[in-house]
Amino acid sequence: MTANEPLIRADSVSRHFSLPQGEVLRAVDQVSLDIAAREILGLVGESGSGKTTFGKTLIGLLDKTAGEVWFKGEKLPARYTPKDFARFATRSQMIFQDPYSSLNPRMTVGEIIAEGPRLHDKASRAELKDLVADWLTRVGLHPDHASRYPHEFSGGQRQRIGIARALILEPEFVVCDEPISALDVSVQAQVVNLLGDLKASLGLTLLFIAHDLSMVRYVSDRMGVMYLGTLVELGNADDVFFEPKHPYTELLISANPEPDPKRERLRAHTTITGEIPSATGLGNACPFAGRCPKVMDVCRAERPSLRSVENRLVACHLFE
Repeated sequence: MTANEPLIRADSVSRHFSLPQGEVLRAVDQVSLDIAAREILGLVGESGSGKTTFGKTLIGLLDKTAGEVWFKGEKLPARYTPKDFARFATRSQMIFQDPYSSLNPRMTVGEIIAEGPRLHDKASRAELKDLVADWLTRVGLHPDHASRYPHEFSGGQRQRIGIARALILEPEFVVCDEPISALDVSVQAQVVNLLGDLKASLGLTLLFIAHDLSMVRYVSDRMGVMYLGTLVELGNADDVFFEPKHPYTELLISANPEPDPKRERLRAHTTITGEIPSATGLGNACPFAGRCPKVMDVCRAERPSLRSVENRLVACHLFE
């Protein structure tokens, strides 16, 4: 890995699923982006836009249909073998969305957190006890909690347990898959601040997936916007949030709650009409053409590619 090389590089990554009657669901379709070391890249979009699928494909939890992923200059396998998982699990991890279903209810908290180091022979049994106690403290819990079971904890506490489980191996790259969406609003900021503190102390690189655009802007260095498996805009988080270029981004920002009453009165409100369509049978058209208020004839005939627009990348025929 050279000085200017990103930690993670995705080159035209796709993940397709075969459906009955020969249809193909293009959950992720030719997504390319870089993530620099110690950067937080936020990824937003409606449910069904492919954010989680992209995150899982990036770290090998799903096989790549096409494209390549590079980690510190090393090309990663298209399909992970058990040996690949054993090797790369210590370098990349995932914090899952649901703190209720992502923890084994039959295991104690100590067993859950210690599972990674135990499987990878990173510590002896005596060392594991101290390691688990240390990580419980680091995520704001008590070492005595190691003997309890997940059902004894609140949602926010369970997510802290999930964070400890993912970070105890001290990975360099972590996919945070909507880690606050299942939590009460009062707890969300606590978990986000905890992630920020751990990111700073461990030198982590994060892909932060979420629906809340304001929260993504708050935590991220850059923001990417996905729609129907494609990346439609990518740039500095503040630039994308306050000066969106792509029509889809504009609509997402407009629909996002604004806590400042003065700004709320000044901005225009528009909504995205209709439900997000299926990612099958899109052909060569722009994926957003059917819902875009600025659609042109070319949008229905040709899919736009990402191009540089001022200080970011945008996939829209408006900027050709």
